[in-house]
Amino acid sequence: MDVIEYTPSTEQYAYTFGGAAPVMRVKPGTALRLWSDDAFGGALRTVDDLSSAKVDLRFVNPQTGPFYVEGAEPGDTLVLHLVALEPARDWGASAAIPFFGGMTSTDRVVTLQHPLPDTTWIYELDRDRGTVAFAARHSDHRIELPLEPMLGTVGVAPAGGEARSSLVPERFGGNMDTPQMRAGSTVFLGVNVEGALFSIGDGHYRQGEGEACGTAVEGAMTTTLIVDLVKGSAPGWPRIEDDTHWMTVGSSRPMEDSWRIANAELVHWVARLLGLHTMDAYQLCSQIAEVPVANVVDANYSVVVKAAKALLPPADAFGGIHADLRARAHSLGMT
Repeated sequence: MDVIEYTPSTEQYAYTFGGAAPVMRVKPGTALRLWSDDAFGGALRTVDDLSSAKVDLRFVNPQTGPFYVEGAEPGDTLVLHLVALEPARDWGASAAIPFFGGMTSTDRVVTLQHPLPDTTWIYELDRDRGTVAFAARHSDHRIELPLEPMLGTVGVAPAGGEARSSLVPERFGGNMDTPQMRAGSTVFLGVNVEGALFSIGDGHYRQGEGEACGTAVEGAMTTTLIVDLVKGSAPGWPRIEDDTHWMTVGSSRPMEDSWRIANAELVHWVARLLGLHTMDAYQLCSQIAEVPVANVVDANYSVVVKAAKALLPPADAFGGIHADLRARAHSLGMT
């Protein structure tokens, strides 16, 4: 399988889902190797670089794309299989940004408290050991953490001609910030416009569930993925499949509505996969579901609801395309 490589220039980045012209047309079955910058656009490189001085919030989460998928029409399902995620720099950055994050006053949760201190942390990458190093700013503590690359943003153009900020997660995908978006995962997104117009970005070298301070270990990423298309069968919200779980993602506020969306999506998916009545699927999912919180900091909060395949009878989603894509990925020699 041939792999098409694409590295955008600064002028080619998109900062919205929708509203941007495609940078390339690709056919279903194409493998892409894409470079994406970190959420800060590379602006934070040392602990002395502060977000208030270096980061323009109009230009965060630069997106590589969008890509026009030939044959994709509204109502179809775009399928993206993440083959490999490789850090493209030897360092990542994280920051406490004034009035942003889950544990501070924000523009939506307004209090009289002062902003938390504008602070930057730099994580050094050790490729041989597969770690990133947390270095405390107020003591000499240093802790090696496992490298766990993921993508914060994967999405398509929204419906209705909308252009949505790359900071937003919604039914089109977007800034979901879930650690489940990692190598080996297959993502299913409903197509809203001709060509789907998908883009990716916001690489994280690792992130805890919830992304509590508002930023992960943000890093430039080289992502290898395979693009495919299933005609029709568009899911209402993003779905993810890996070798061990079926997963659905809901993004809204308050967070319990995110969970309700994702839980309903999983119940309906399991009912369809197993031929169950909806009420039986509801009961079953109530006893087996896991609920990792993806983020509590974005414009909408994202929650993942997942079911372990080992607890369920064998089933194939979207014609078993995940297993097929895993086999194709092996042919690239990167899994």
